[in-house]
Amino acid sequence: MSFDPRKVRQDFPIFERTIRDGKKLIYLDSGATSHKPNSVIEAESNFYRMHNAAVHRGAHQLAEEATDAYQGARTTVANFLGGDSAEIVFTKSATESLNLLAYAFSNAEPGNRFHVTAANRIVVTEMEHHANLIPWQQLAKRSGAELAWFAVTDDGRLDLSNLTEVITANTKVVSLTHQSNVLGTIIPLAAIVTRAHEVGAVVILDACQSVPHMPINVRELEIDFLAFSGHKAIGPTGVGVLWGRTELLKELPPFLFGGSMIESVTMTDATWAPSPRRHEAGVPNMAQTVGLAAALDYLSAIGMTEIHAHEERLGTYLLNRLQEIPALKLVGPREMLDRGAVASFTLGDIHPHDLGQYLDAQGIAVRTGHHCAWPLTRKLGVPATTRASLYLYNDETDIDALIFGILGAQKYFGAN
Repeated sequence: MSFDPRKVRQDFPIFERTIRDGKKLIYLDSGATSHKPNSVIEAESNFYRMHNAAVHRGAHQLAEEATDAYQGARTTVANFLGGDSAEIVFTKSATESLNLLAYAFSNAEPGNRFHVTAANRIVVTEMEHHANLIPWQQLAKRSGAELAWFAVTDDGRLDLSNLTEVITANTKVVSLTHQSNVLGTIIPLAAIVTRAHEVGAVVILDACQSVPHMPINVRELEIDFLAFSGHKAIGPTGVGVLWGRTELLKELPPFLFGGSMIESVTMTDATWAPSPRRHEAGVPNMAQTVGLAAALDYLSAIGMTEIHAHEERLGTYLLNRLQEIPALKLVGPREMLDRGAVASFTLGDIHPHDLGQYLDAQGIAVRTGHHCAWPLTRKLGVPATTRASLYLYNDETDIDALIFGILGAQKYFGAN
């Protein structure tokens, strides 16, 4: 598939509609959720039309077809990440994937490598989304473990100057974002992984903002667990992924209990099915996983290297255009070096919510607020920002429209 964002948009039916009195939709909020191509919509709906049945449960043809589709989706996700099928656990979201780990660690008994006590440390960063901060806060409270974090510098980079002081010998968990959803910063992962493994800690990667936008190979990253959400990768809502090393998933205690995840049950006890099924209690989100597989097939047909290169070009153009506006202040790195195609900013004394509403009136969808990263925005002294995030269906005309809208807002609000 040759890559042209104008042709790509033709595959996404939402871009056929208009908003706000017939205006063209300029969508710059893919960091929150992405739009879906026809192939994904059809894959999900076709499952319901033709193959709907509970997977892993029936001996009839529909159950066989549903199970094949579900397991086929697992293989597609594994291939996309460079892992094995047995390492893919389906959840309802990346948030659930991260909570699965935190609660599974809580369930670990003494002697299990995931057992966390008051003698341990859990490490995160100041740039975490709440989904990768609060579960570890709560685990620290339940276990008595110490919560520590890497600081963020004034220019939006991760401060690793005290790497060995943060990741100490008693560190059990290091869980961090791959790319900040606010700053766009891509973290220096290799040094962190090396240090974490030196002390025997597991490394968990929140890859929600990276998996949809760049080539990812879990083996090359040398991490232990990875989470991402389908809806940010042009896939359906209601499906997330947890990847984990085979040997670690085997040792990880279950988080949810019920049907499908068991090997045998008596009235007083139960044993668990092999991973990954032991981590997928209940009837799973079957149609959504099929839709996710179609989404990853679509991205793979274009090529993640191509998509990443396109976003790097667009990101450079976005940062350059934004910095032409004197009253605009970027929050985060000012150049496309180890960062994604997302920009958060303030505009003079215009409140980000007011700017967002003005841009919406022009047909431009951006994000405003603290972006589920309150500790980060507080650290940077900006309780709220406006965020523009780009994806494969955006081009320079979308950025030009944003700049025109920002200049219009300045004039409308009489701001400097």
